[in-house]
Amino acid sequence: MTCANSASPARRNGEWRHIGRALAAMMAVIALAGCEDKNTFVAPPPPKVDVAAPVQRAVTRYVEATGNTAPIKSVDLVARVQGFLQSIDYQDGTFVKQGTQLFTIEPETYKLKLDQAQAAEAGAQATVKQAEADFKRQAELVQRQAVSQSTLDTSTSTRDNAQATLQQAQVNTRLAEVNYGYTKVSAPFDGIVSAHMVSIGELVGVSSPTQLATIVAMDPIYVNFTVNEQDVLRIRAEAARRGLTPTDLKQFPIQVGLQTESGYPHEGHLDYVSPTLNTSTGTLAVRGLVPNDKRVLLPGYFVRVRVPFDQDQAALLVPDTALGSDQGGRYLLVVGKDNTVEQRKVQIGPVDNGLRVIESGLKPDDRVVIAGLLRVIPGQKIDPQVTKIEQPQASAK
Repeated sequence: MTCANSASPARRNGEWRHIGRALAAMMAVIALAGCEDKNTFVAPPPPKVDVAAPVQRAVTRYVEATGNTAPIKSVDLVARVQGFLQSIDYQDGTFVKQGTQLFTIEPETYKLKLDQAQAAEAGAQATVKQAEADFKRQAELVQRQAVSQSTLDTSTSTRDNAQATLQQAQVNTRLAEVNYGYTKVSAPFDGIVSAHMVSIGELVGVSSPTQLATIVAMDPIYVNFTVNEQDVLRIRAEAARRGLTPTDLKQFPIQVGLQTESGYPHEGHLDYVSPTLNTSTGTLAVRGLVPNDKRVLLPGYFVRVRVPFDQDQAALLVPDTALGSDQGGRYLLVVGKDNTVEQRKVQIGPVDNGLRVIESGLKPDDRVVIAGLLRVIPGQKIDPQVTKIEQPQASAK
């Protein structure tokens, strides 16, 4: 007798499937257990950061300011006699030498007055000669008692009056010469003459002197600027250290540059220092004198000014990009002997040829982080990549 059980194969297949799943789960657990010991945290390597020693070289210290140019001489040319303007003898805006004739004001009238005064002077001279001769004659007669003393006194008075008249005639002649000279207006010094302010045929000098034009001296030229009180104290302290007198300070060189120029191509020297500070602004007025033979500097320009007053033979410099700032001021990131980054507070100075002068807080053998500041923090160890600070090309002077 055969026992038929059609469900037995299916049941056996289902049991094998359950067994397979259990085995797979056990294998996964075993595999995970085997990996636990190998999956520990490994710290990343220290970041590579460029570091360099600061540049050490001589640096000249300057007082820098903004100033403006002004002419050393500027004169309004006026008509000092009355008359019609006869001619304009120059081109507007041209350079003229001292003594060049610029305007002519109706000279005929004043020439006639001069001739008249000279004729009166000649007549007075003749009268004096005659009176002098008469006086001598009367004096001889008085000695011989041929005439009375009163006759001599009259002759003496006549002679003295004639001499006084001659002196008056000579003064009138001189005044006529001066007025005749005023009919020709000449340049009082070398300079550039502005556009004329009157026209030919116009009556000038009627009630008051009439302005004809303006002449301006261009070479040399003044540069006016102010220095704040702190810089004044620094300069005076340096001058005292070097034993300089106030007269020596006027020989300090001054360097000037226009707003559109590179560097400071114009050089001169200090010409004037005010004896007192302006109490309202706390500044000292200073003036420089700069040669201007090519007339590049025009009166009224705003210019950049610097005055060298000291030189540091061993200044330390770093790129501006190496500096950071926080509420405590400016700082540098410096790498210690164990390659740990340290934040170092520093006092900065001026920029010299593209590099920043560090006044204090830095030593010549320090290793300064010059690139990648955002990738490091104080207290972190790094892998320093020693490099050298590239010095920019010196700026034009």
